[in-house]
Amino acid sequence: MNDRLQALADAGVSIWLDDLSRERIETGNLASLVAESGVVGVTTNPTIFASAIAKGERYAAQVKELKASGADVKTTVFELTTTDVQNGCDIMRPVYDATGGVDGRVSIEVDPDLAKDTDGTVELAKRLWERVDRPNTLIKIPATVEGLPAIAATISEGISVNVTLIFSLERYRGVMDAYLYGLEQADANGKDLSSIYSVASFFVSRVDSEIDKRLADDSPLRGKAAIANARLAYEAYEEVFGSDRFKALAAKGANTQRPLWASTGVKDPAYPDTMYVSELVVADTVNTMPEKTLDAFADHGEVRGDAVHGTYDEARQVIADLDAQGIKYDEVVELLEVEGVDKFEASWTELLETVQSELDKA
Repeated sequence: MNDRLQALADAGVSIWLDDLSRERIETGNLASLVAESGVVGVTTNPTIFASAIAKGERYAAQVKELKASGADVKTTVFELTTTDVQNGCDIMRPVYDATGGVDGRVSIEVDPDLAKDTDGTVELAKRLWERVDRPNTLIKIPATVEGLPAIAATISEGISVNVTLIFSLERYRGVMDAYLYGLEQADANGKDLSSIYSVASFFVSRVDSEIDKRLADDSPLRGKAAIANARLAYEAYEEVFGSDRFKALAAKGANTQRPLWASTGVKDPAYPDTMYVSELVVADTVNTMPEKTLDAFADHGEVRGDAVHGTYDEARQVIADLDAQGIKYDEVVELLEVEGVDKFEASWTELLETVQSELDKA
């Protein structure tokens, strides 16, 4: 395994790949990344699947079968994506077994058009969980206001969840509360808490992209907000999972909900391309990377020890300094959530159009 990626793993960071395709599965590429690059999990989203299906002939036979059976476009998407996730889970299963369920995970997202529909989200989460039928899958649910009770309800059913689209510290606290409430309900329902896992996907680079637009080109605050926000999220994580409320659940076998750093590809070429990895190194976290970022870190990434503990006051000062310049934190993170849901829905539309095109060709 690559020394730089090994150092990252040794520091307590689980390396997950933010990509999946049938080509990666069938050519052995995913298995190679597990063996050689320390990849111990996979995340997916509609954009990833749309790209894979548009570029890959490997889906044609299944599309043809589904068309012959009379499947509509949504059914076809459901079958194509759950098949990939099933096969991805099988490749990751040895990691899952070796880590006692902590890693070896493959995520699949509920339909974005349910982002504001609590009951619909819960029902689809159950369908996805049953269809994939692998203990090492995670069902991705967005952290919208309507998503929070859906997260709790899904956890209460004993289903493991990846909570996505988290931008604000307040919403992150709501996500952790939903997880704990879900565990409490699962316990009341007689579920085995030790078998329930969750990660909370806290988005990073988009915060800088939005705030930097509002700063002068020579501002010393450029490129500081996203890392500060994520570090304060880790502070909140430590507080919540160090609480008496969680300790009571842990005594019954409950697992913490690890922070997952998402959107860690650097969008501004002025910044180091591994910045959102090296500056967020801390134990009990996940960093899900596009392959470009994974390769960059393998080539020249640096692990300089724990990059988070001891930074909380400095991080709060960054937010205060931005506020002093008229850049309001609450306004920015609210905008990012709205845009995040919009992008989520647009990528879903793209996936439906891509699959409909494949059905038409079949």
